[in-house]
Parts: sequence; structure tokens; C-alpha cells
Amino acid sequence: MTDRTNAFGQAIGCDLPSWAPRELPAPVTLEGRFCRLEPINADRHAAQLHVAFSSAPDARLWTYMTIGPFADAQAYHDYLQSVEASTDPRHYAVIDRASGEAVGTLALMRIDPKNGVIEVGSVTFSPLLQQTPISTEAQYLLMAYVFDQLGYRRYEWKCDHFNAPSRKTAQRLGFSFEGIFRQAVVYKGRSRDTAWFAIIDSDWPKIAAAFQAWLAPGNFDAAGHQKRALADLRTQG
Repeated sequence: MTDRTNAFGQAIGCDLPSWAPRELPAPVTLEGRFCRLEPINADRHAAQLHVAFSSAPDARLWTYMTIGPFADAQAYHDYLQSVEASTDPRHYAVIDRASGEAVGTLALMRIDPKNGVIEVGSVTFSPLLQQTPISTEAQYLLMAYVFDQLGYRRYEWKCDHFNAPSRKTAQRLGFSFEGIFRQAVVYKGRSRDTAWFAIIDSDWPKIAAAFQAWLAPGNFDAAGHQKRALADLRTQG
């Protein structure tokens, strides 16, 4: 950040003379090469998602979520029905283009259009999606929507500080670690210290270019394995 001072010699932030509040995220469909994001619809997505989540060998997927696990398919359908009309969080289903099936969900939440700040959360990726190109592309599609189409300034990721896989994923995707908020949340009858990560708009061009290079067909071998890691592409430019 550029150092500036006012008439009193006090340090102040940069001016934003053309800034205006941003639009709220819409129930858009976002198309990628591996996946598609669709607005959550219980009748269309709940059964497919329940099957996808049930493919896990145990319930550890839900440990750090504020929701779940769900007793059965009807309970999950009821949950999706309760959130599908929500505008904050705004939930999206991740559709595997190869199978046409919903395999995970994520949401835009804590939306602050006045200040251009938004968070990605409720990231619930089934075993059918985890550690696949779909999981990376789904994150990229939502980031690109927020930065390139809506023009937000700050994109946040928060998680339980004990959730090591989530913290690792945030940093792999290009988020910068910003610290721990102690005793920030109570959920499932326990206390949560929250790890904060963010991408800001000045970070985005380099991060976006790395995503695009990583997702390009030439970055995968015949078996579908990556040739260059996402983090390496950010570093190497």
C-alpha cells in the first residue's frame, strides 16, 4: 500500500475516487471446461448430492461444517430447500460436466457490496470431486465471477484453524494467510478459532493467469495428471 499522509501528517489509505458499491451476486450459471456452477435447487440437486456425499467412507467431511451430517436423503433435501432461496449466502451446485451430476456445493456469503468484500464458504466437496481438476476449476469460476464480473475488491476464505486441509487448499489456490481470530465462532457445541485468508483485486491478475495456465489442456498428461502445479505457475509467471 502506498504511504500517504493528510494535512495533519497522519498516514491514510489511497483514494478511490471512482469507487461505487458493487452488485450482489446473482443466481447465475457459470460454465467451465470440467464443471458448471448452477444455483442450488433442492429438487434438481439434493438426491445427486446426497449420493455423492454418501460415497465417503465416514462422516469426517462434516466435522468442520456448521451443518451435517444428515440422517438421510430427505433430511439433506430439506436442508437444501431451506437455503435455495437465500441471497446471502448464495449457494451454487458444482456439476461434473462429464457425468452431468452434482458433486459438491459452495457459496458466496458475508456479502458487503458497499466495501466490495465477499467470502467463499460452505465449501462441501464430495469424494467424487476432491483432488480433481473440477475442484480447482469450481473455485476459479467463482473467483472470476466475483472479480471480473462483479468487481469486488476482496475475496475471503475462513475456516476452523484446526482444519488443516482447508488451510492448505486456501494457500494452494492463492489466498494469503492473514491471521487467527481467537474464539470467533461457536458451532456444534464447541469453540472455533478462525483462520483468515484473502485475495485482493491487485493479487487477482497473477492468480487468474496461473489458474488459466493450470486448467489449459496442455497442462495435463494422457492420464489426466497435472504437469505443472498451480503454486509453481504463480511463482514462475
